Amino acid sequence: MKIDLNIQLNKKALLILLILSFKGNAQLKTVESQIGLGWSNNSINTVIFRNSALTSFKGNQYTAYYDPEGRMVLAKRKLNSNNWDKLITPYSGNVKDAHNDISIAIDSDGYLHVSWDHHDTRLRYAKSKKPFSLELGEEIAMTGVDENKVTYPEFHNLSNGNLLFCYRSGASGRGNLVIKSYDVKTKQWTSLQNNLLDGENQRSAYWQMCIGEKGIYISWVWRESWDVSTNHDICYAFSADGGKTWQKSTGEKYILPITKATAEHAWEVPQNSSLINQTAMTVDDKGNPYITTYWDNTGIPQYKVVYLADGKWNLINTDFHTKPFSLGGGGTKRIPISRPEILVNKSMLYLLFRDEERDNKITLAYANLEIKKWELTDLSRFTVGQWEPNLDKELWKEKKQLHIFSQNVSQADGEGLVKVNPEPVQVLEVKKLPVLKH
Repeated sequence: MKIDLNIQLNKKALLILLILSFKGNAQLKTVESQIGLGWSNNSINTVIFRNSALTSFKGNQYTAYYDPEGRMVLAKRKLNSNNWDKLITPYSGNVKDAHNDISIAIDSDGYLHVSWDHHDTRLRYAKSKKPFSLELGEEIAMTGVDENKVTYPEFHNLSNGNLLFCYRSGASGRGNLVIKSYDVKTKQWTSLQNNLLDGENQRSAYWQMCIGEKGIYISWVWRESWDVSTNHDICYAFSADGGKTWQKSTGEKYILPITKATAEHAWEVPQNSSLINQTAMTVDDKGNPYITTYWDNTGIPQYKVVYLADGKWNLINTDFHTKPFSLGGGGTKRIPISRPEILVNKSMLYLLFRDEERDNKITLAYANLEIKKWELTDLSRFTVGQWEPNLDKELWKEKKQLHIFSQNVSQADGEGLVKVNPEPVQVLEVKKLPVLKH
């Protein structure tokens, strides 16, 4: 009798262990929505500095990508539908350079704004002929000023319905950050700054920006040359008036433009730390900014989160990656880990990335902000190659729903191409994000 009881107890313990093991490694429920085949020979469709590869407005979701012939394709669907309307535009881009991505936005009147195909080249910009339409008008200028050498264009939606558009004017190592504003009432663009972050012809600022209820948040690293190894220091600024004036986290007003000498350091990181540029930031419901990036201060580059709380900058470390690597050189790099995206929802912090050590699947890391103990789960069933995260930020702001732009892409180091077959462009919907209690 004792033997039978022990066997039953052992079986029960084994069953519980299996359940707990499965629970710890279980994949979150996701839904894949396929749109069409895209160019896959480099990472141009999935670079993180697109900022808005996917966006929603009034129940419609929009995206853009280059097809296998390098033509720009626009697509939209009703949310919760798997039927995409697609339009091959008359426009194309230099898809052999992964810098030349597409950024989109919808203004509060429903017009689609698109900018594409830039690497130290003239501004390429068009907007839809009608609200909610995919059909674009002719290429037009915005203001006609500082629009001859454009790189890293990105749109941002402001809470008042207007748009921001920012880009680098000039070249790597000696570029300026230009910010322009679109007024939906006048349908006109105006320049807010032609040089918010001044590298003084010696360096460039590589930034990430986000919009919160209180205003515009921006952080950046300085790069002393074209070489990524010269990235250093995480700097910060905030604007409460739509980008006209800027201040430090202390409230001290900046005298514009901001320079290396005047910039607030959210965190000091020396050169040759494998500090990556152009990552992501977000803001919590109290208006505190969170910046995510990675650098190496232990012999292995790791994702990190720098955040502001009670007027003080803090650091959260991770230990996801196990093998050393170093960043150096120019062009689009082939890197073992992607640049990360970041989300905050109440007490939960989420990082979105891919890592060669996890078969380059889309991975979600999550932690309770009080405990800061990380758990990981893979969201995609298959590898996404050299993909970097892009998500529907407007849908996240409105409904806290996570929709991710996804494609399996390749990338040769230093701006090369990899000969591969075209891969499908997809939207990956995460049905319910994990929540950890205290």
